[in-house]
Amino acid sequence: MTTFTAFTKTRGKAPAEAIGEALEFLDPEPTGVGVFEIEDGSGLWEVGAYFTEAPDEIALALLAKANDAPDFVISELPETDWVAKVRRDLAPVEAGRFFVYGSHDVDKLPADKIGLLIEAAMAFGTGHHGTTLGCLKALDRLMGEGKSFDNVADIGCGTAVLAMAAAKISDQIVYASDIDEVAVEVAQSNVDANDLSGRVICLEAAGFNHEVLAEKAPFDLVFANILKGPLVALAPDMAGNVKPGGHVILSGILNPQADEVVEVYTRTGFNLVDRQEIVDWTTLTMERNAS
Repeated sequence: MTTFTAFTKTRGKAPAEAIGEALEFLDPEPTGVGVFEIEDGSGLWEVGAYFTEAPDEIALALLAKANDAPDFVISELPETDWVAKVRRDLAPVEAGRFFVYGSHDVDKLPADKIGLLIEAAMAFGTGHHGTTLGCLKALDRLMGEGKSFDNVADIGCGTAVLAMAAAKISDQIVYASDIDEVAVEVAQSNVDANDLSGRVICLEAAGFNHEVLAEKAPFDLVFANILKGPLVALAPDMAGNVKPGGHVILSGILNPQADEVVEVYTRTGFNLVDRQEIVDWTTLTMERNAS
């Protein structure tokens, strides 16, 4: 099936949301609409829509003009089996002792690596993105330093690849939470596919706001691979849910944003242990003050 896309940008959340809401009432109507803040400090928001029929270009132009936005960029995408294409294009990823792969590459799993099976069709976090790769490398580095972790949480878990990595190096239960119901379902599917049912507990929660997480805190390791804004907002709760001497691995941070995140977490009682850049993204490893 041919797909059409239409994208524009606007300054500020309110006009972006207004455009996104108005798109729902177009004829032909879109099959999906997205409104996203561009995380580069510009203050710009992107609004996009997907159509199975050619969109009404005049209606889109009027909508953009009414909200002081640039004209929509309209594109036609050819018929493509996207899952098959992704499977072909995404090779297995090695991150220290971890090996992230799809089922089509099961025969490539080295005997000396810890395998993490993530299907290409499933959500964010295949291991190819610099943020996920950075987190896996940070965990591998801590392990190489002789660290061990018995109480781990993965906040904003996506596919749960980080929670599964932690579960495979420990005999303890790992807790994986995400604010998105679909992400939690995807996470559970991956947990089952990796024979980790009961070893990784998947929860729907905003941050640490879940009775199970409250009961199990404080943690000695917390992953948070989200975005700068939520990471900054989460800092006080992070301090309250990580034990003294415990570690956090933070990512989803564009390189220019990293100093601000370090500053906020330093003020809430964390010390920077390691900072790694992979292309445009920074991963931070920080340790909570012992006192």
